[in-house]
Amino acid sequence: MTFDWSYFLSLFTLGDFWRACVTVIVLSSAAWVLGLGLGFLLACARMSPKRGLNLPARLYIWFFRSIPLLVLLVFVYNLPQLFPQTGAWLGNPFTAGLIGLVATEAAYMAEIHRGGLLSVAAGQREAGHALGFTYWTTLRLVVVQQAFRISLPTLVNEYVTIVKLSSLVSVISLPELLMTGQRLYSQNFLVLETLAAVAVYYVLIVTLFGWGFSRLERSLDLGRRSAALLDADACQAARVMPASPAVVQPRMQAGAPKALRLRNLHKSYGRNTVLSGIDLEISCGQVVSIIGPSGSGKTSLIRTINALERIDQGEIVLFDAPYITADISPTAPQVRQGIRRIGMVFQNFQLFPHLTLLENITLAPLRHGLDTPQAARQNAFALLDKVGLLSHANRYPHQLSGGQQQRVAIARALAMRPDVLLFDEPTSALDPELVVDVLNVIRDLAREGMTMLVVTHEMDFALSTSDRIVFMEQGRIQLDASPLQIQRGACASASPAIQRVRRFMKLEDRSISPEPSPVA
Repeated sequence: MTFDWSYFLSLFTLGDFWRACVTVIVLSSAAWVLGLGLGFLLACARMSPKRGLNLPARLYIWFFRSIPLLVLLVFVYNLPQLFPQTGAWLGNPFTAGLIGLVATEAAYMAEIHRGGLLSVAAGQREAGHALGFTYWTTLRLVVVQQAFRISLPTLVNEYVTIVKLSSLVSVISLPELLMTGQRLYSQNFLVLETLAAVAVYYVLIVTLFGWGFSRLERSLDLGRRSAALLDADACQAARVMPASPAVVQPRMQAGAPKALRLRNLHKSYGRNTVLSGIDLEISCGQVVSIIGPSGSGKTSLIRTINALERIDQGEIVLFDAPYITADISPTAPQVRQGIRRIGMVFQNFQLFPHLTLLENITLAPLRHGLDTPQAARQNAFALLDKVGLLSHANRYPHQLSGGQQQRVAIARALAMRPDVLLFDEPTSALDPELVVDVLNVIRDLAREGMTMLVVTHEMDFALSTSDRIVFMEQGRIQLDASPLQIQRGACASASPAIQRVRRFMKLEDRSISPEPSPVA
């Protein structure tokens, strides 16, 4: 028996096959889009700490991944026998097939989404929190956009799977490609030629949509994006209008409220106590450096100040107003309002990689309604100019060095016009030659009177720029003194705490006569 090529080729001019092809495309696309949405909701519920959301999502995913699609299609199509009132729509093969495909694919897509969401660094969520975004705002503006790029190749593969699985809908008499082919070869017995044509139709569908999805992937690939530096004329045009000034508190003015009061803070992770009764006050305009050995609680302390970590006991007062207590939720209005007054610069920058530098800086002010789009843009240009990166405004974070990214992170924090700036070891992730530029930006802010808490390992910076140096060890503040007191503590009568700090800062091994603090 020979292959009938003329019959095979004639199948590509048959209207029934092209109508069946359209049915497959519509059914597969609708199932993919609906499964994408339902799967995302399931993924969010699956990741929720609330058992009332987590458990039902887990059960759904387990059940529909366990049931064969063929069984589910037949069951859904025959449901009107149990519930006659559903016959008007479940009796339609297309509707029944769509419901079966969506129910199954949502379970698989939920796990694809969950993988994408988990792959976005936790620091991205923390950066959103530090900018005063709610959980859902951070999810929508920051996390989902990054997770979708990560998940897209697998989601595209799932579309191909749906296209092929649509052939199973023939079992409930939907006239899709396979059923159309079966009807033909049952009449002429040319099985091989007919199924070969069916296969070609499927290949055409997958190829066409695969090409479209490939273009989408390329358009979303950050590695392929490039942005030219602003030329001299563009930089000059960006400098024409002054930026909105940052809110800067007067330096230690008599009678001014304390910027921060930390009272009896306690924090533990299980049995590991990281903060034990911390009491600390910071005046407006002060620069306080927090130093100490690794594991002493420095980072945990600074993270409690903007509610990235919850305290177990004590309270934090912001400008003489109640702010954080042990029993208050991080989502409470007074906490949210306080967070917006406190800027945070992270150790690993935590810029949003899918946004340009300009977009990184304008995102929060626009979201909170602090500026009009034009004012936010001009303010961002001014801040980038302030940190020496105006010409890079349209570039993406991955196109910058670590030191440049950290300076952009400072500009992003300043765009919210904070009253207090927190720095969590801002130079520890940088190469030594990049440290100086970042420290110079911080020194400039100190000269301008910005209230700052800086967790740092840069001892020379702490001595030359700080008003006070706080030394922590074993979750406690062991010393709170001025740089001058520490530098003069070489005498035998110095307190044990000062001697301990001098050993930690390695002052015993060198003679230091730093210039007077420019902010003292």
